[in-house]
Amino acid sequence: MERRKERNGSVQVAGQESGSGAQGLLLRREMGLWSTAVSLVAGCMIGSGIFMSPQGVLVYTGSPGASLVIWALCGLLVMLGALCYAELSALVPESGGEYVYILRTFGSLPAFLDVYIFVLVGRPASMAAISLGFAEYALAPFYSGCPSVPQAVVKSVAVSCILLLMLVNFWSSRLATMLTNVCTAAKVFSLLVIVVGGVVVLVQGHARTEFLLSAFHNTTQHAGHIGMAFYQGLWSFEGWNSINYMLEELRNPKQNLVCALMIAIPLVTSLYVLVNISYLLVLSSSEILSSDAVAVSWGNQVLGSWAWMVPLAVALSTFGSVNGIFFSGSRVCYVAAREGHLPGFLSMVHVRRLTPAPALMFTMAVALVLVIPGNFSILVNLMSFLSWITYGTTFSCLLYMRIKLKNLPRTYKVPTFIPVIMLLASLCLVLVPIIDNPQMEFLYVFLFLLSGFLVYFLFIYFQCQPRCLQMATLHLQLLLEVAPTTKNR
Repeated sequence: MERRKERNGSVQVAGQESGSGAQGLLLRREMGLWSTAVSLVAGCMIGSGIFMSPQGVLVYTGSPGASLVIWALCGLLVMLGALCYAELSALVPESGGEYVYILRTFGSLPAFLDVYIFVLVGRPASMAAISLGFAEYALAPFYSGCPSVPQAVVKSVAVSCILLLMLVNFWSSRLATMLTNVCTAAKVFSLLVIVVGGVVVLVQGHARTEFLLSAFHNTTQHAGHIGMAFYQGLWSFEGWNSINYMLEELRNPKQNLVCALMIAIPLVTSLYVLVNISYLLVLSSSEILSSDAVAVSWGNQVLGSWAWMVPLAVALSTFGSVNGIFFSGSRVCYVAAREGHLPGFLSMVHVRRLTPAPALMFTMAVALVLVIPGNFSILVNLMSFLSWITYGTTFSCLLYMRIKLKNLPRTYKVPTFIPVIMLLASLCLVLVPIIDNPQMEFLYVFLFLLSGFLVYFLFIYFQCQPRCLQMATLHLQLLLEVAPTTKNR
């Protein structure tokens, strides 16, 4: 190992000190367009949602036709939001997504609150919820004669899933992206099977086409219910912004980012709408509403003895989603630590593997803690609520830059009405459910945000840090063989 020097309680690779003229450690730019960027965006979006969320969307909309409209509008909203993010990435070409855009626009406190929610709740909770879904489907074939899988077994498998993916991401970023590619291919193939199965049923004359005659019958007029329907649908699109979290690892980011979004999001949206049509052709509305896993019910009626393929497809889909969330979420933790909003140890990378090992381990630890309760029935709505607070703030960053930095050169620019629409949509998605149907969970979110102010002023603004932290950082660096990094330019 290279000669080391001690400075400010940390160990650095020789030649890495600022002002030395050396480049220092960098995360590798290993992400190409097709093999990684498109695969990562599509792979993060396609998870358990499309196999389970159709029930929730139908419950809140009240009619099959309205549910299909919601799915299409969710895809449109995500596409418009992604285009706004593409312009922001051209203005702020750094990893970190919403966190770094808010930091460069509105300053330290708003950015800290964003990362406080993201690192401690957002990404780890998503990992925990989806890994529990993976465990349920992976164990289903082994407990076919039982009414339910024992929760202790489910949680053990979920923990094993998170630990395995931590090792993969720690060992090599290239290995993690290869796993993403394989899982994404399996996900797209699974959705195509459902689409083709619906076409075959329609051609054979066995399809339930009665929903076409009363497609919008009983459609809800409640604004709050429509907002909750959007939450359920948008949960299936979560991950559309994952590529912005790792911009410094993307080759030719100015071109490849926009191309990846323009390919992946329309592809996923088309598949989602077609899959929902296939569900409606095979299952009645009452069957969809009574099913805990719509895709499994569809498979039992269409695939016959091959119905086991559906739980396998869902397991692969959820496994790949956890990997994508792990991969992207750890980068936000890494960037926030590099900017001083989290302990500096989390901004270091392994000196040989060049992976953000401390950030990966921290994300894993929080996710494992959240697996223990194992009750995520309300999590989808709460996560969407938190996400759209962050998204709305990010869209306002773009509008602020349009006003204050008019002459800043832009390699990519969206029409001004797009961020305006997205900001208004974000406000509606945040406020309408609260006004129409206030719940105690929203109060918990508000109290959690308030706690973020206390943490910020105590540990960031006044820098009240224990003296033992520097010594602990030094020993952990030596133990894990990690060192500070510089930014990719």
